[in-house]
Amino acid sequence: MPLARKRQISLVDTPYYHCISRCVRRAFLCGVDKLTGKNFEHRRQWVEDRLLFLSTVFAIDICAYAIMSNHTHVVLHVDQAKAKSLTDEEVVVRWHKLHRGTLLSQQFLCPTIPPLSKAERLSLKSTIKIYRQRLMDISWFMRELNEPIARQANKEDRCTGHFWEGRFKSQALLDEHALAACMVYVDLNPIRANMSNTLETSHHTSIKRRIHDLKKGTQPQTLMHFIGNPRQNQPDGLNFDLLEYIQLVELSGRCIDPRKRGAINIDESPILARLGIEQSNWLTLSQAFETNFSVAAGSINTLNRFKRKIRKKPRPI
Repeated sequence: MPLARKRQISLVDTPYYHCISRCVRRAFLCGVDKLTGKNFEHRRQWVEDRLLFLSTVFAIDICAYAIMSNHTHVVLHVDQAKAKSLTDEEVVVRWHKLHRGTLLSQQFLCPTIPPLSKAERLSLKSTIKIYRQRLMDISWFMRELNEPIARQANKEDRCTGHFWEGRFKSQALLDEHALAACMVYVDLNPIRANMSNTLETSHHTSIKRRIHDLKKGTQPQTLMHFIGNPRQNQPDGLNFDLLEYIQLVELSGRCIDPRKRGAINIDESPILARLGIEQSNWLTLSQAFETNFSVAAGSINTLNRFKRKIRKKPRPI
């Protein structure tokens, strides 16, 4: 029996989630229509631009993404601490980037309007609480990503109806093994689909954006940063080394399709030894991540613990 979505996302167990959205009937609504020859590749840029914009609004970080012709992959990190640390004014400002809000929230930010009364402040306080919760809600993040794209595509096609086949699918990433494998899986999607031959030419992916900024000695501001190995007083970010991760994706990509890039022994990747990933299991993880796991991914122990928890009564996020 399928689990309710609210029970699939448990921030107590992990803040990392892999989300997938597919076009209706898996049609190539973002690619080239083979019947008419019309090119819809520009819609992939719509999705990427919207995704990166949302990372500046929500208290949700983007670890990896790949915008394909008929589906999207995104690995998200929910930053509860950041959402809770935002001031009431910051919460309202962020939410107004997406929606008009209420009359009270608009008055709250207007310097020319007299201060709100006590009753109005109490009412606004409850509204801000709702906004704050939404800013760290994956369902709201995916809703704000998918709905505008669907409306924009339908307007361009002069039609109505569904653009996405349904609500997004989510997978909980319970440990570093699952997180690393899922990110590699996502970043290699264009190469696996024969849409590109190298990482630096894999358009509309996080790995291409990271490589582009790495050449300038920086990391993308709209993506979660790599901070290296775990250490004391470390900043927030991914506990991997960026150069090692890029090498890992490169090596995994060569093993997946040796006809394009040749075969390079995966033993040479230092990040595998640090994470303790068995070489015999790594290709299975990175090649077919979505099919090997259902609503969560991780080691046997972490998966068993997660299953025992989610089968119990729903816990509040």
